[in-house]
Amino acid sequence: MSFELSREHEEFRRSVRDFAEAEIAPHVAQWDKEHHFPVDVVHKMGALGLFGLTSPEEFGGAGLAPEDGPFTSLCLAIEELGRVDQSMGITLEAGVGLGINPILTFGNDEQKQAHLPDLVAGRNLAGFGLTEPGAGSDAGATKTKAELVNGEWVINGSKQFITNSGSAITSLVTVTARTGTRENGTAEISTIIVESGTPGFTAEKGYDKLGWHISDTHPLSFTDVHVPEANLLGQRGRGFAQFLATLDDGRIAIAALAVGLIQACRDLCVEYALDRQTMGGPIGRKQGVAFQIADLDVMLQAGRLLTYRAAAMKDAGAPVKELKHAASIAKLYTSESAVTATRIATQVFGGYGFMEEYPVARFYRDAKILEIGEGTSEVQRMLIARGLGLPVE
Repeated sequence: MSFELSREHEEFRRSVRDFAEAEIAPHVAQWDKEHHFPVDVVHKMGALGLFGLTSPEEFGGAGLAPEDGPFTSLCLAIEELGRVDQSMGITLEAGVGLGINPILTFGNDEQKQAHLPDLVAGRNLAGFGLTEPGAGSDAGATKTKAELVNGEWVINGSKQFITNSGSAITSLVTVTARTGTRENGTAEISTIIVESGTPGFTAEKGYDKLGWHISDTHPLSFTDVHVPEANLLGQRGRGFAQFLATLDDGRIAIAALAVGLIQACRDLCVEYALDRQTMGGPIGRKQGVAFQIADLDVMLQAGRLLTYRAAAMKDAGAPVKELKHAASIAKLYTSESAVTATRIATQVFGGYGFMEEYPVARFYRDAKILEIGEGTSEVQRMLIARGLGLPVE
C-alpha cells in the first residue's frame, strides 16, 4: 500500500511551508526568548484556512470530503509549522484537536453556531480542560465538580497544563468535571463549556516551561463558576468517552508535530555537516557524524509513514480499535524518535548545539514534551499491548 501524497496535498504542504518560513522563522528566536505568543500570526494562520481544515463549510471551514484527506491536510500543516517552530505547531494542533473538534463532534446546533465560526476562522482559540494536579493519565481521578443548581452548573476545581487557555483571544474552555456518581460507585464525568470572562473562572499566570516557550499554557481555577445548563457538551456522563476519542485523534497530530521536528533536525545536520570544516574537510565525511545523520533519515522516513498511515485511516473512517492502535504506534515511535533526533543534532553541532542562538538548542528543549502530552510513552505502550490482547494494567 502506498502513502504517497496527492498533488493537492503536496501543493498545500508547500503553501504552509512558505507561510512558516516567511511569517514565523524570522521571529521565532526572539519570540522564544521573550515567551511571546504572536496573536497576529494565529490570525494569519486562520486566514490561510489552517484552523478550518477539518470543519464543514457552514462554519467557515474547508468542507473537505473524506476522500480529500482533511485530517491528512491538518497533519501536514502541523508538520510544516513544527518544522520551523514546535510552539506554533502545537498551537494549531490544540486549536483544532482540543478546541474545535470537541464542539464540532459533540456539540448541538446552538453550541456550534455560537462558537465554531470564530474558532474556525482563527479569530478565537479554545482550550480543553482535562488534566488536573492529581488526574493526568488517570483522568478518572478527576476532582473538579459541577453541580446542577436551579438550571445552572456550579463548577469548582482546578486544571493544569492547559494549552490555548489564557491568551488574549481565548474565548472558552471545555472542562471535564464530576457531575455525579454512577450506581457502581464510579464517578460520572461530563464535559461543560465555560466561556472566558465568566466570574470565578481564572486562567492563572502562564507556566515557565522547559520548552514550547511561545505556546500559551496555563493552570485554571474554578471557584463557584455558574454557567447555563445548556453549556453541557454532549450527553451527561459521556465526558470520559468524549475525551478518549479526542485524544485518539490528537495522538496522530502529535506524531505529525514530531515528524516536523525530526525533519528540521535532519536538514540542519546535513547543512552543518557539509559546511563545518575540520581536519581538512567537512565533518560530514566522518563516519561518526554521517552515520548519525543517516539514522535521522531512517527515523524521519519511518515516522512519516506511520503518521500518514494513521491519518489516512482517520480520513477513511477506520474502525475505532484499529485507529486507536495505529495512533498509539505513530505517537510512540515519532515522539521518542524526536527526542533522540534532537540529542543527535545537538551532538553533531558540538559546542554550537549548546548555544541558544542555534535552533537545535530550542528543538532540544521542545522535544521532551512530545513523550508526555496526549498520553505518555508508557500509556501508549499499554494501549498497544492491550490492542494485541494482552491483559496489561
